[in-house]
Amino acid sequence: MNTSSSSFCLPWSTEAKASMRRRRTMSETQTYRIEGMDCGSCALTIEKHLQNHPDVRNVSVNFSTGKMRIEHAGSVQDIVKEVGKAGYKASLLSGATGKRVAAEPRPGYYLLVLSGVFLVLGMIGGYSGMAGHFTNSLYALSVFIGGYRPAKSAFYAIRSRTLDMNVLMTAAVIGAAAIGEWLEGAAVVWLFALGNVLQGRSIERTRSSIRRLLDLAPPEAWVKKGEELVRKPVEDVAVGATIVVRPGDKVPLDGTVVQGESSVNQAPITGESIPVDKKAGDPVFAGTLNGHGSLEIRVTKHAEETTISKIIHLVEEAQEQKAPAQAFVDKFARVYTPIVFAAGLLVMLLPPVAGFGTWGEWFYKGLQLLVVACPCALVISTPVAVVSAIGNAAKHGVLIKGGAFLETAGKLQAVAFDKTGTLTEGKPKVSRVVPLAAAEEEVISMARALEEQSAHPIAQAVVEYAKNNDVAPKEARLRRSLVGMGVQAEIEGEQVFAGNFRLFQTMGAAMDEKLLSELQKMNNEGNTVVLVGTKEKLFGLIAVADALRETANQTVNGLKQAGISDIVMLTGDNLGTAKKIAAEAGITRYIAELMPEDKVKAVKQIQEERKLVAMVGDGVNDAPALATADLGIAMGGAGTDTAMETADVVFMADHIERLPYTVALSRKALRIIKQNIWFSLVVKFAALAFIFPGWLSLWIAVLSDTGAALLVILNSMRLMKINKME
Repeated sequence: MNTSSSSFCLPWSTEAKASMRRRRTMSETQTYRIEGMDCGSCALTIEKHLQNHPDVRNVSVNFSTGKMRIEHAGSVQDIVKEVGKAGYKASLLSGATGKRVAAEPRPGYYLLVLSGVFLVLGMIGGYSGMAGHFTNSLYALSVFIGGYRPAKSAFYAIRSRTLDMNVLMTAAVIGAAAIGEWLEGAAVVWLFALGNVLQGRSIERTRSSIRRLLDLAPPEAWVKKGEELVRKPVEDVAVGATIVVRPGDKVPLDGTVVQGESSVNQAPITGESIPVDKKAGDPVFAGTLNGHGSLEIRVTKHAEETTISKIIHLVEEAQEQKAPAQAFVDKFARVYTPIVFAAGLLVMLLPPVAGFGTWGEWFYKGLQLLVVACPCALVISTPVAVVSAIGNAAKHGVLIKGGAFLETAGKLQAVAFDKTGTLTEGKPKVSRVVPLAAAEEEVISMARALEEQSAHPIAQAVVEYAKNNDVAPKEARLRRSLVGMGVQAEIEGEQVFAGNFRLFQTMGAAMDEKLLSELQKMNNEGNTVVLVGTKEKLFGLIAVADALRETANQTVNGLKQAGISDIVMLTGDNLGTAKKIAAEAGITRYIAELMPEDKVKAVKQIQEERKLVAMVGDGVNDAPALATADLGIAMGGAGTDTAMETADVVFMADHIERLPYTVALSRKALRIIKQNIWFSLVVKFAALAFIFPGWLSLWIAVLSDTGAALLVILNSMRLMKINKME
């Protein structure tokens, strides 16, 4: 028997193990929208419930965004069903942009109305002298209709060993019914349901503020096939295809203009209200609005990889990251709620056992304490403010990559600017050429040969000057970049260099007093000087000047008004150029002639002064300094994946004037978070204090909790209304 039994069980066991392995292998991570959550403990209930499911490997529910990321081997229907058991609604999101696959109207609104009808009928019956059992039946119907879903959620919360608002409310209502307070119980249920509906609608407004950008990108595109135009879904348009955007239409995909001229409103991407002129060779972004001209565009990115999709993805990821204040509140709530719950039970039991008052009296006070126990308003106080602020910033072309960075921006004490391309236009031009041991055209020809492959703005200025003057480059071999100093190459058998004064000084190049005097004069005039020559002789000097941005002075003044007095300019340029640009911008502190690693040291020096410092740069050349600073801010992120990935804050447009707005928004967000936390605590402790003198009824306890939560949400939503110009 034993042998037979074992020989029969072995194949089944092997097959079962193989099946489990297949299920693990086939598991995938998906994102769902969760509806019905009204506080952070609801998210914890769903997490704990799903963690016990055999098909689920990992699950994370975020209350702030109303989203759940789950790795599971089962079907979508299984997950939706399991979430439904816990009293919430789940719908699968598809694609990087988070488009909803299915959505159904929430029944909460209808149940609220029906529950309210029976509550009113019961009250009318009570006032008109109807029999008590009849009015109590109406109240009971009101309780059942309005309280069914919270009771269902409470059941799964208890199974998951979680104390959320649903558990506390359900316990209070059952207790009220047990002592015959049917009117109180029905009022509690209806007020709780009303609070949930209002909170849900308010929170959903903040959650969907960014997702509305999805509607800006059209679902179809006109694709050029020979001489014909074919309408296709954007998902089916391949990279490299040519699409046509007619006047007044929205651009469906990211691409480059190949034919036509027009002005394009880029507000959804960069926050700019003024349309930008576009011609052949210029980039355009999905979701932007074409103006007066027809454009032919070569597609450069798939639908799920467009800039607007990345913005939405980055912002929603940022909204999921907890700020330090939120982490503290969550820890406080986890300790506070069980303590007050236990206190509620003790209030019900200890005083009557000790002979102080009746059982009914203290049981009622204990129920009030249970209702007051859930810190819903406190838990909501931070995440809704963070979501609102980050959403507002994104609509104005500023990506803040998380609550922690929002909080840091609100506490900044110092800002360090890179000069070239940040405070200045970043488009320097050759202002003067001084030939020395070679003719002017010869100097320009060698300089073009050396600088042609460099992306540095000064190098590009030299190359553009040579092209504009029809000077061809000499043949150059073995080019090598000399970081922070210049470039070298072999030209006509000689090692020729183009770079700054430090490069030639390091090589020991001979320089007489006249030359040094000329260099000093050019530097004092605000020029950056490119020296061209060998170790033995200098062929010539090329002076390059970069103009200050028109908005630089406005930005510096705006930062000072926001309370940031320590503003520093960091540059690799010479002292004369640095002094001139700093004076024009209104900056008194500047450090010049810095190598990339020196900028890192400068940032650390500011940090050693016990100051939180932000570094503002282009996100590529200044990457080490951006990473070292407490807050890295990159400019011109639209179309620049590196900037969008490396910095903590990204300005999508190349507009430095967004900085004072970002600081002001962050500081206001911190103020509102503090207001919310203090308001929540004061209301909570006031309600607790009013219980024992008998000044607080059960329905007023519910009203204090849901009302406080709603006011906190509305206060946080003020952050959505802040204009970038304020």
